[in-house]
Amino acid sequence: MSRDTRFVEASPHDVFEVLSDGWLFPSWVVGASRIRDVGSTWPDVGARIHHSFGSWPFVVDDTTTVLEWEAPSRAVFLARGWPLGEARVTLEVRDRRGGCVVRMTEDAVSGPGALVPRPLMDVPLHVRNREALRRLAWLAEGRTRQRVSPS
Repeated sequence: MSRDTRFVEASPHDVFEVLSDGWLFPSWVVGASRIRDVGSTWPDVGARIHHSFGSWPFVVDDTTTVLEWEAPSRAVFLARGWPLGEARVTLEVRDRRGGCVVRMTEDAVSGPGALVPRPLMDVPLHVRNREALRRLAWLAEGRTRQRVSPS
């Protein structure tokens, strides 16, 4: 299981605005290369993003499903990435002075990835998720700056 946190100079609402736009998924999820479709009810529980990961010509099509959505504090996703398996990804957002703290927890739940010992799996997940949180922060902070900058 990988657990990473980042302070974001934006409100929890701004973070959840990014998460609620399924078309932004490859902008912050490391490895996601394109979006093929976003379910019309995204981000409602059960809604899916149809995405691809990898680089051409080694691209795999799969989905991510919303398991829980409690904006602006918590979201849980089931990310499929076969043949590697499935992972449960939880994002928890807590308000802090000057912004918020975002904690991402990822745990392989099925497939070959779930068979890898957690201490070994944690290393690459930590590197990837730290970068994902950095990208998510940039997107949320950009929304904040857009709203407060003079026209």
